[in-house]
Amino acid sequence: MVLVTLAVFMVAGAVGIGLILRSRNMQIWIRSYLTRAPRPQTAGPVHVLFCFVDHFEPMWGKADAPTQRARVERWCRDYRAMAGRHKDADGRHPQHGFFYPEEEYVEDYLAQIADLCADGFGEIEIHLHHDNDTEANFRTVMRRFCNTLHEKHGALSRDPRTGELAFAFIHGNWSLDNSRRDGRWCGLNNELILLRELGCYADFTLPSAPSDTQTSTVNSIYYATDDPAKPKSHDRGEPVRVGGSPSGDLMIVQGPLALNWRNRRFGIIPRIENSDIRRNCPPSAQRVDDWIRTGIHVQGRPEWVFVKIHTHGTQEGDMDTLLGPQMDAMHAYLESTYNDGERYVLHYVTAREVYNIIKAAEAGKQGDPNQWRDYILPKPSHRRSAPAA
Repeated sequence: MVLVTLAVFMVAGAVGIGLILRSRNMQIWIRSYLTRAPRPQTAGPVHVLFCFVDHFEPMWGKADAPTQRARVERWCRDYRAMAGRHKDADGRHPQHGFFYPEEEYVEDYLAQIADLCADGFGEIEIHLHHDNDTEANFRTVMRRFCNTLHEKHGALSRDPRTGELAFAFIHGNWSLDNSRRDGRWCGLNNELILLRELGCYADFTLPSAPSDTQTSTVNSIYYATDDPAKPKSHDRGEPVRVGGSPSGDLMIVQGPLALNWRNRRFGIIPRIENSDIRRNCPPSAQRVDDWIRTGIHVQGRPEWVFVKIHTHGTQEGDMDTLLGPQMDAMHAYLESTYNDGERYVLHYVTAREVYNIIKAAEAGKQGDPNQWRDYILPKPSHRRSAPAA
């Protein structure tokens, strides 16, 4: 009788755990997370490559034009003030990745952001929301937007190997390669191929947990090969490694995804650490430690650790966090704890620089990654807006 009772409790516990996992779509990635090998220890300093990407959406919530304009103006004013107080080991300010949505393009907004980037505070990349799209429309929209960003604002650089414009990408609603179970917010099973052909050098969408678009691969930098007959081809891929070569359609650069055992629901269930920053998940010293401990790196170059965090920066409820004392404190902690020159060296990097440094690692480059920021793709000009008459 005791054994039967114990068995019932064990089954009930297993069912309960399964329900908890599925309620947050954790069954997709938990096995990979628990079985992933830790980052190998290194003798010299660890170079922390800190990249902040933003799904920057001025029209979020169908805001009116004055609200949109106020959001952009606040970002360009307050980010300059906050980030201007901080520098990494190379004398660089924090770099913000403005992944701007094609469908929200307003010339004046991009002009202000380009001015901020021209002053050394970040770079502009591409974000897109679409639904039930077609290949022909996707090609037209993306080519037009790339050209507009480059010709009007000096954003995006040309790949010297091809002469074509190159860009990083974040997919709206997390739905890269038609990865939602219900098929919404994309429509293209061959999106990885299309992105490669259009000049995308890497995708920066992930992690997307707790969304069902999250991949089973976690905390990795890898090449994904598209299967045009199936969605979510980037679920798995070939890790980028020293001495390797590109093998697939698109590089996937993931940010940290982990379980936070120090912050539990009901005091029992660990919360998901998905490297998102906003009011209800503000930056903290503990989170910074967790991001770096995750140890995302190119295989064979464990001394270069990539930390990619993300946000939706234009939402009023979050801007005090993103532009105020909590973000100020996060950078101060990074600079005091992870920039001593002996154990750690801190580098603030853009998405383009992340790609360049990854490719340098793949090619066997060593030492200080700062020298490889422009390894393949040069820095864009970010054309300044004309002064008012």
